[in-house]
Amino acid sequence: MAIPGRTLPRSAPTGLLPVPRAVAPASGRVAIVSASVGAGHDGAAAELERRLVADGFAVDRYDLLDLLPAGFGRAVRDGYHRMLVAAPWAYQRIYAGTERAGGSGPLARALLRAAEDRVLRALRPDVGAVVSTYPGASRVLGELRRAGRLAVPVVTYLTDFSVHPLWVADGVDVHLAAHAVPAAQARAAGARDVRVCGPVTDPRFRPGGPDDRARARERFGLPAHAPLALLVAGSWGVGPVRQVARELRDCGAAVPVVVCGRNQVLARQLRADGIEYVYGWVDDMPGLMQAADVLVQNAGGLTSLEAFAAGLPVASYRCIPGHGPANAAALDEAGAAVWIRDPADLKSALCALVDGPLGLRQRAAGLALFARSPGDGPAAEIARVHRPGPPPPPPGPGPRRRPRARRLALTTAAACAVWGCAVGTGVATTYGGPALLHTLGHDLDPARLAPAFGEEGHHS
Repeated sequence: MAIPGRTLPRSAPTGLLPVPRAVAPASGRVAIVSASVGAGHDGAAAELERRLVADGFAVDRYDLLDLLPAGFGRAVRDGYHRMLVAAPWAYQRIYAGTERAGGSGPLARALLRAAEDRVLRALRPDVGAVVSTYPGASRVLGELRRAGRLAVPVVTYLTDFSVHPLWVADGVDVHLAAHAVPAAQARAAGARDVRVCGPVTDPRFRPGGPDDRARARERFGLPAHAPLALLVAGSWGVGPVRQVARELRDCGAAVPVVVCGRNQVLARQLRADGIEYVYGWVDDMPGLMQAADVLVQNAGGLTSLEAFAAGLPVASYRCIPGHGPANAAALDEAGAAVWIRDPADLKSALCALVDGPLGLRQRAAGLALFARSPGDGPAAEIARVHRPGPPPPPPGPGPRRRPRARRLALTTAAACAVWGCAVGTGVATTYGGPALLHTLGHDLDPARLAPAFGEEGHHS
């Protein structure tokens, strides 16, 4: 988790910001605000940071959940988790409800307003641009910008291929999209300055040759010649993973290779089901992707983009509620991934992706997302809007602490609100509680909604 205000040592109102002809000088400071819900938002933030640091910028990373008042971030995350486990029908209702409403409920807005002062205090005085990789952070930063309290540009990097209205916040200067499909969705949701700049993924994800493939299979103990279907389900290993693994095995099109992330219970269950190649958290996902022939996924997040960069065809199948089908539809529309809607089509689709012309087309489409030069990428766009800030002032006394009574009151209110959202789902749904949780955590792998409760928590 990022530490507020720490520079990590790794390797204008909306629509009114001019687009300079040249990239800003490689100097100055950029802040990135993400959130530790799932791994996709933090993964995009880490790669943006790496690129900006390489261009000469100092970068501060913040976790929005750390900046919510009175420790509310942890309470929201835990309460949201409990709601997903106890009410598997709720997430789709939340997602659809906030999509129809075009944003979050009053409880979410109140909480995010409470974070504004803390976010503003955390930003260093010499920051020249602030980047969000999370919808809640975009809402906070956009409001600060719109109210004139934040004088430097705010950029939202859209980590999802589909764009929920929560992503588009008034006051954000620029929205960056990986492809024309999410860019069009962002414009339809009200974003005015939207720029297509390609995905951000770790540079270790790249296509491999036959020798890379052979070495990777040997390293992971995988069969040398069988077609392999890499099955992933987010950093928590959620969704109907056991069902999909059995279907992959039984259809005979490819041998399932399952990554369970931190979900040790799921890994044990899969081994008991007779699934031979099961892994927990995998540090060398680039190597595992070079070993595989096709990726099967259920959420359309960062792992899909990493597969595209590795030249691996992608299939969306049995998607988790909410953003799972939305991302699958957007990826399908973009021609980047196949969405298998009918289980009867699983074998034929996998065979076409592994050995047929469909796989060749999908590999080419995925790699084409990364065809832009570095000067046209997201880090370059951030550099273009960056405005060098003043030098930092000399150290002075820290901010005045809030009275203990007020902190206690906020903590109590937070606990009550989370309890209400997690337990009283019927009431919360009516009065906007789930919208709060969705705003703060819609990239939590919601297949905790799956029938197999208790299967929690792959890689980014």
